[in-house]
Amino acid sequence: MTEKEYNQCVNDYADNVYRFIVKNLRHEEDARDIVQTAFEKLWRNREAVEDGKSKSYLFTVAYNQMIDHIRKNKRIQLKDEFTEDGRTQHQTNSNLKKALMEALNRLNETQKSLVMLKDYEGYSYEEIGEIMGLNESQVKVYLHRARLTLRNYLVSPENVR
Repeated sequence: MTEKEYNQCVNDYADNVYRFIVKNLRHEEDARDIVQTAFEKLWRNREAVEDGKSKSYLFTVAYNQMIDHIRKNKRIQLKDEFTEDGRTQHQTNSNLKKALMEALNRLNETQKSLVMLKDYEGYSYEEIGEIMGLNESQVKVYLHRARLTLRNYLVSPENVR
């Protein structure tokens, strides 16, 4: 990977990697640190990484850094939704977001990451498998189970607001 290809990679994927990490961690500062570390590792290993594989390499490194961070800091209980930027939100959107976040927080780390990568970021099963170190069949099965858990939580009468 050349310096130009690395810079293009930063332009193409920095926002996506950050969005993926911050949605899982729910902490902006930690997400920035993880993304920076992922790009630093990509830079250090740029000679061994093909340009076409830079996206999966970057997401794999960021995902693994995130898991290490969660384990290191014992952040099993994710923080409540933050609004550090001071923007006001509509009450209905806030209730919907809260319900979705509660449902997502019921999933384990792997399931939550799968849902975020597939349904929020739009990655293919193959790409998700590369990022998370799973084969395509495992991705499909784990994602299906995660979606069933989400559906069962969201449609149960006690959770409908």
